[in-house]
Amino acid sequence: MNILFIGDIFGKTGRKMIATYLPKIVEKYSVECVIANGENTSHGKGLLQKHYDELLSHGISLITMGNHTYSKKEIFEYIDEADKLIVPLNKPKAMPGVGSRVIEVKGKKIRVTNLLGLTFMDGKPQNPFEAIDPVLEEDDSDIHIIDFHGEATSEKIAFGYYVDGRVSAVLGTHTHVPTGDEKILPNGTAFQCDVGMTGPYESVISWKKEGIIERSIKGIMTPFRVAEDEGQLCATLLHFDGNKCKNIERIRIDPQVKFKWKWRKASSLFVKNTV
Repeated sequence: MNILFIGDIFGKTGRKMIATYLPKIVEKYSVECVIANGENTSHGKGLLQKHYDELLSHGISLITMGNHTYSKKEIFEYIDEADKLIVPLNKPKAMPGVGSRVIEVKGKKIRVTNLLGLTFMDGKPQNPFEAIDPVLEEDDSDIHIIDFHGEATSEKIAFGYYVDGRVSAVLGTHTHVPTGDEKILPNGTAFQCDVGMTGPYESVISWKKEGIIERSIKGIMTPFRVAEDEGQLCATLLHFDGNKCKNIERIRIDPQVKFKWKWRKASSLFVKNTV
C-alpha cells in the first residue's frame, strides 16, 4: 500500500497545485490513501468549509490541522460534522474537534493522529509526549501515522524516537521547509522532520518576500501578505509491505523540479525521475 502525505496546503496557490497535480501523483505512484495538512488552506490561516469540501473532492482522504486550526471562526459551525478532519490531539480541552481518527482503506484500518509541538508554539497545547500514550494503549489499527505540527526539529526527532516501533510513521509539518532526513528509525517507524509546504514558490515560507525583508531590515511590523506566484508541491510517500513501512520518499514539484510521468525501480527503493 502506498500512502501519500501532503505538506501544509497554503492558500489559493496551494489549492491549485492540489487540483493540478494530485491526480497525476496518485496515478503515477499507485497511491491508495492521501492525507494532507490543511491548516493554511484558506488565505494562509485556517480552513473554511468550502475549502474543506474542495480538498476532499480532489481525493484527499483525511485532513490534519495545526496552530491555525481555529483562525477562521466558521470552523466552529461545521467541525462537529467534518468526519474527514482532525485537529491537534493536545489542543486545549475546551476547544472542539477530534484529534485522532481511523479510516478504512482496502481492508486496512489506518489511524491518523495530529499533535502540536510545545517549543516556540502558541495556543498553550498540552504535552504531546503525554497526550499520545492513551491513544497508543487502546489503538488496534493496522497503520498509524502521526502529523507532528511543530517548530523545533529537536522536539520532532525526540518524539520520533519516543514512539519508534509503536506507530508506523511520524511526519512533521509547520515550518514549510522540507527536510532531507527521511528515514526508517531502528524499531521500524518512518520519520521526517518536515514534509514542507504546498503553495507559493517564490516566497518566504508562503508570504510575500518584500514585506518580510522590510521587516527584517527596518525592524518594523509589516503585514503578512500571502504570496501569489507559481506553486510548489511538497509531499512524502510511504510504501507499506503489509503493515510495515518499508520505504519513505520525498516528492517535490516546483518551477525547477518538473513533474514527469516515468519512474524506475532500483533495488527495493522507488527512485524519483522528476528532473
